[in-house]
This record gives sequence, structure tokens and C-alpha cells, in this order.
Amino acid sequence: MPIPEALQELHSLLGNRLSRSKPDLAAHSANESYFDLTPPDAVAFPESTAEVAEIVKVCARHGCPVVPWGAGTSLEGHALAVRGGVSLDMSRMNGILAIHPEDMQAVVQPGITREALNTELRATGLMFPVDPGANASIGGMAATRASGTTAVRYGTMRDNVLALEVVLADGRVIRTGSRAAKSSSGYDLTGLFLGSEGTLGIITELTLRLHGQPEAVSAATCAFADFAHAVDTVIATIQSGIPMARIEFMDEAVARAFNAQSGASMPEMPHLMVEFHGSPAAVAEQAERFGEIVAEMGGAEFQWATTTEARSALWKMRHHAYWSCLALRPGAMGLVTDICVPISRLAEAVRGTRADIDASGLQGPILGHVGDGNFHAILLVERGNAGELAIAKALAERMADRALRMGGTITGEHGVGMGKRGLMRAEHGDAWDVMAALKATLDPAGILNPGKIVGGN
Repeated sequence: MPIPEALQELHSLLGNRLSRSKPDLAAHSANESYFDLTPPDAVAFPESTAEVAEIVKVCARHGCPVVPWGAGTSLEGHALAVRGGVSLDMSRMNGILAIHPEDMQAVVQPGITREALNTELRATGLMFPVDPGANASIGGMAATRASGTTAVRYGTMRDNVLALEVVLADGRVIRTGSRAAKSSSGYDLTGLFLGSEGTLGIITELTLRLHGQPEAVSAATCAFADFAHAVDTVIATIQSGIPMARIEFMDEAVARAFNAQSGASMPEMPHLMVEFHGSPAAVAEQAERFGEIVAEMGGAEFQWATTTEARSALWKMRHHAYWSCLALRPGAMGLVTDICVPISRLAEAVRGTRADIDASGLQGPILGHVGDGNFHAILLVERGNAGELAIAKALAERMADRALRMGGTITGEHGVGMGKRGLMRAEHGDAWDVMAALKATLDPAGILNPGKIVGGN
């Protein structure tokens, strides 16, 4: 590909906002999981939709790949420039363009992070609830159709993005959706671009659905003698209709990691971490009803986080679980995988995963947002050990196969990227070919984040 010619033209457009420095290339070649470093040829830092459109037009003329980059927190190699080209860093497009409190909506640029957005929203009494754990960019969260700890109550990015502005592979700028609460006008293009991982277009603006900040919040942990009773508690809670804000599962290995890395004093047993939102009376009622289920399942008494600071520390510990679990095996890297199954099959899925990991000889803590049937395994692999990496990949594939047999999906929130592309045929069959046809129609030259979601292994 004539990438040098594209870079020369882009330098004329962007000046020093087109970087080829070693630190910038290195920063945009790394990832949070096991994939090799893959530096792009250059990093572009656009500041407007118009600049993104011009960058894409230049790259289209020269057949130069363009790979959007948010905060770099994805886990399946989504943002890696595996075919070279330009890493399109959206961090300078990080503004809030409008807040419509009466409609409970905000219009933002893609580079703003979820934490920065919620900091700005505090004075309005509103919040953006989707919480994948990492301080990810809103654009990246939309591109991967992220969810997280609060999805059981507030939904995923699919439920909280009303409209998008998108730059297509030929540089055209389109808008999808509107600020109206609903529409039956044409194809759902907003839904098409959510989860497309930058392979169909580059998101440059988002209209978000906001939610009211809860009047009262209560959080607690609860230990169980075994994981089966903990998971059964989750199932019973969801089927009872208790409106949990968060209900997270972690096994005994995660509890041990939290004790070692965060100074916690949890029994080394499976735990649930829960949070209730609402009025003081509603929160008290929810906690009481949940406590009754816990007692029936043989769980221990709640350990309450009674202050805002304690709750923040509790969820910070949960959000840092990946790094805490890596420390269980110093020097290891993590193959982090997730599946999602119908809630009625959750216990069976966790049980089968635990048995597979125990038989493999690897360490593999299990945790997840089990309130919606989604859980993760962090498979700890010695760096450079090809045999262990192969075992971990086989475990991840067995998890995915099990999820499909149960009517679930190969990924509930991590997305496809490179890591799960080889499993897409098994889940989607001929529909995967339809995805490839959509890709070919919107990006015939294949310049937008090539090597992800569709195509061969």
C-alpha cells in the first residue's frame, strides 16, 4: 500500500498533529490482553468531524488503513493497526456539545471518557450509567457496544445511544437517529454502527440517553460457601424482579486477589457484590428482599459499604480486578474472555467453565456481571509460553461453544476484534456473510480497521 504518500498528504493537513514519534507509535501499538505489539505507521490527532472526514478521504485515495483509537482499553485487539496505516486518536475530540436536562439527553464528542462526562453532569442531577469498569471513551464504548456493572438495571450502550454522527469510508458524514424518544423511519443505522468496532464508519458525535442520579444508594458484599449457591442467588434475584443496580459475582481466587492488592479482608470464598438505587424506602425494601433470598441460599450476612467513600473503594476494587488477578501470578499476562448465556443457564455455564479451568492446570479467576448472564474468565498465562497460550485459547473456545449450545453468545461485552473473529461463523452462520456484505458495501477498499469482526482467520 502507498502509505508514505498518504502520510505526506496528511502531514500537510495536520502538521505536528500527525505523529511518527516512537513513543506515540508504541502507545498505540499496545493492548490490555495477550496480542502482540502492532505499531501503526503514524498517529493522527483530529480535532473536528471535518478533519476526520478529510483524513479518511486522503487515506481512501491511497488505500491506507485507518484505525480509530479511543482510550485503548479494549480486550480483543480492536484498536490495533494490524495492517499498518494511521491510528486515529480521538482524544482531542472530547467535548460536551449540549446537555438537554429536560429531555435527559447529552450530545458529546467520542473522545470524552465516561468519568469525565459524569463529572460534568453532577450539577444537573443526571448521570450516564454505562460502566464497563475502565475509564473508556464514550466513542469506544459505542463502537464495541459496551455494557458493564450497571447493565442489569440501566442497559448497555445499545439502550443508551439515541443518535450518531459517522464518517464513512469515502469521507461522507452522515447522521443516524434523532433526539426523539422513538422512530419507525427507515433502517436502524444507529444500531448498525453500535458494535461495528470502527469497521463500517468512524463515530464523531453521539446523542446519549441520561438517567437521574439516585436519591439513595446502598452497596454490600456477601460471601457464600460455594459458587453454585452464589449463582443460584443471582438467578432467584433476577427472576423475583428485584431492581438491582449492580449484582456482580467473583470466585474465591478473586477474593484472594482483592485481599492481597486492595487491603480487603474478605473470606476467601465466592462473593456477590451488590448495589441498590432509588428512594431511601425503595432501597431498604430491595435490600430486605434480597437478604431473604441470600438467607434461603445459605449466604453470609451483608458487609455493608455505608459511606460514599466506602462504596467508591468497593467498586474501584472491582474495576481493578484484572490487575489484581494478574498479580496472583507475577509476570503473567491475561487472556480475558467473556460469554453471555440466558440467566436460567448461568449456573451450568459457570460450573462447566470452572471444571474446564481446573482440569487445564492454569489459574483462571472467574467474575462478572452475572445479573444479565455475563461473566468473564481471566486466564493467567506465562509470557512467552506458547503451550500455555494455546491451552488458554482452547479454554476460551470451549467457553464460547458452551455458550452457543445454551442459546447464548460468544461475547456479552468485550466484542469481537481479532480475538473472537474465528468464532463468528459458529454463532452467526450465513448471517456472518451478510455482515461481510455490509462491510464490502460501506468500505469496499477495506481501509476501516481491517482484520476485525469479518473475513478469514
